[in-house]
Amino acid sequence: MNEKENLCDIIIFGGHGDLALRKLMPACYHLYLDGYISKQSRIVTVSRRQIDLEDHKKLIKENLKKYLKNDLFNEEIFKEFSKQLHCLTIDLTKTEDYKKLSKLLNTDNTRNTINYLATAPSLFGTICKSLKKWDLITKNTRVVLEKPIGRDLESSKVINDEVAEVFEESNIYRIDHYLGKDTVQNILAMRFSNALFMPLWSSRSIDHVQITVGESVGVESRWSYYDDAGALRDMVQNHLLQLLCLIAMEPPCNLEGDSVRDEKLKVLRSLRPITATDIKQKTVRGQYKEGAIEGKSVVGYLEEEGCKPNSQTETFVALRVDIDNWRWSGVPFYLRTGKRMAKRYSEIVIQFKEVPHSIFPKGGGCLEPNRLIIRLQPQESIELKIMNKIPGHTDGMRLRTVGLELSTSQNNPRTPDAYEYLLLDVIRSNPTLFMRRDEIEAAWRWCDQILHHWQGQNIKVKPYTAGTFGPSSSIALIERDGRSWYEE
Repeated sequence: MNEKENLCDIIIFGGHGDLALRKLMPACYHLYLDGYISKQSRIVTVSRRQIDLEDHKKLIKENLKKYLKNDLFNEEIFKEFSKQLHCLTIDLTKTEDYKKLSKLLNTDNTRNTINYLATAPSLFGTICKSLKKWDLITKNTRVVLEKPIGRDLESSKVINDEVAEVFEESNIYRIDHYLGKDTVQNILAMRFSNALFMPLWSSRSIDHVQITVGESVGVESRWSYYDDAGALRDMVQNHLLQLLCLIAMEPPCNLEGDSVRDEKLKVLRSLRPITATDIKQKTVRGQYKEGAIEGKSVVGYLEEEGCKPNSQTETFVALRVDIDNWRWSGVPFYLRTGKRMAKRYSEIVIQFKEVPHSIFPKGGGCLEPNRLIIRLQPQESIELKIMNKIPGHTDGMRLRTVGLELSTSQNNPRTPDAYEYLLLDVIRSNPTLFMRRDEIEAAWRWCDQILHHWQGQNIKVKPYTAGTFGPSSSIALIERDGRSWYEE
């Protein structure tokens, strides 16, 4: 890549917030280190904070040292990197303040310009309109929107309409950092480049699919925000449904952005509505109470700082999801996510059907169904569980389950963070791993029904002890179908 191709300006609104300091700046540093950002590019932090440039650089340096993995911070490289850093104090609600940004950027209108909105969604429209007023939008200007985009379908449309008044859909990048993970992208490679899996990927061979995103942390200092959202809005509407789409989608005609997103949209439109009749059978709402995580006592959701007593916001959700199309008819997808669970982990388990008849003696051990396990965190890997003979002399043939590792990052010096992949895709104008507006709205349309029925039937949250895998009713949700959650 030559200097002209990777010449861009990256403007981070909310640039002194946690996301910017913990994820975006390290991503920019790595992209610069690897030659994907030109030395003539500018990385501009926009915030309300009154700070001069030298103190800003010190702040960035401190956080790079804090968040970069494997001692990758280098003093000499940072000296060069810091030459690209700029900061502006702007009240994002005041259009006149954006004149400062106009003065900084008006030197070259041919550059690719990336406006990363790491702010509250309520500011998206104001920021975009202010950029337009000061002539800061060209055909080379893109905008990146962080989730959540609204809290329901109606509010999502309002935010998207405001952004669409200024930007063409092709220049809007709605980010879901889960889609930037190496293993998530590897789902496409595994599914569509291996003849081994293609004929097995349907209701003929697959019994069910489980998708779990568990967090051991609580809501911490985000209580007020989280209480207004809850686990369904915060995690299911975006992360879990996007993972479901990648597992369930039909083969796209190519890897261009709209080809992949067209197929994901078909999945979202094929989700069977969860009706008022089956809302209690197919959904579980939970809320963590005091318990222990890694041997340390933790308070419950209603004892967190800034809490409101008697809140009925869910910190855990479990769902049975059905996809009404030819490929997945009769194959349930079980989703669950929660705060203060037993451990931090994200995985997708594709469980295949059992063999129709066992030829092995009963004393040889139970035959377990094959499972393909895609782990996203804390360690990324893909593992195929198969039955294998136990070595040695035994009475009869004894079997056990063994795992075949299909991918590992152990031999790689460093696995790029999801934000690195996604930010580089924005630089390259590649929208494949970003959500299109119709995807967002289809996901909200499906989730809104669940929220409506929860409220209409006054379905209370089920308490679960911190440090467990959720309320017992989530176990009942899957076991009434004769299945169990996979917990290795």
